[in-house]
Amino acid sequence: MPMSAWYRWDGADLIVEVRVQPRAGRDAFGEVQDGRLRVRLGAPPVDGQANARLCALLGDAFGVPKSAVMLLAGDHSREKRLRIRAPRRLPDGVTADDSVNRTVN
Repeated sequence: MPMSAWYRWDGADLIVEVRVQPRAGRDAFGEVQDGRLRVRLGAPPVDGQANARLCALLGDAFGVPKSAVMLLAGDHSREKRLRIRAPRRLPDGVTADDSVNRTVN
């Protein structure tokens, strides 16, 4: 499976698929598995704390405020889909010129 299977471009926005492990010892990105980026979060899955921490962590990684990270699917699930509006920074493993995954609006 290609490493880019966990994300795709939607115009200037990036859609990412993640699998979250709440109540982990610390916040960290893991490996790509089954088409999703594994993310460990120290926050518990209570009252949206883990979702808020996930948005903040992705915002930091992609150089955008947490308000630019929107949860599209998986509010009460470990498997989530998120939109990152116009990322300013691309972490290792994410390419800006990925024409295979880029969709046209």
